[in-house]
Amino acid sequence: MRRISRSLVVNISLLALLCAAFAAKDESLEQLKAHFETARPEDRAEIGIRIGQLQLRNADKLYNDGNVEQAIADVNDIVSYSERARDAATQTNKRLKNVEIDVRKMAEKLRDIKRTLAFEDQPPVEQAIRRLEEVRTSLLKAMFAKENKAEKK
Repeated sequence: MRRISRSLVVNISLLALLCAAFAAKDESLEQLKAHFETARPEDRAEIGIRIGQLQLRNADKLYNDGNVEQAIADVNDIVSYSERARDAATQTNKRLKNVEIDVRKMAEKLRDIKRTLAFEDQPPVEQAIRRLEEVRTSLLKAMFAKENKAEKK
């Protein structure tokens, strides 16, 4: 009887954790931005990337709808929160690789978006791509600098 009640408690606990995780993923962009400011440094990298990914989807939709000015603001947010995610990851030395991979994917998506834009609408996206590549480069330097230090010891 004890085994059944323990497993039931464990299952209910796991279910509650899963529900909380799904609820956190459904946060709105504004909630995520507010949460980013108050989050622990270890959590900021992941939240910053999630904000960047949401803004990337929004920017893609806005470009498709012809709202170039709003899309540019979202593109700037992508870069800003990617940089902030990088800063949090390098500060805590956690999630460096994950942030680098996510930033690379966002840069690739921006390249795809850029190819669909009129020539005069491309420069802000190109600048964002360059800045994301700088973010990736600094993350890679941080990852490999840590490995090089470990090898020298």
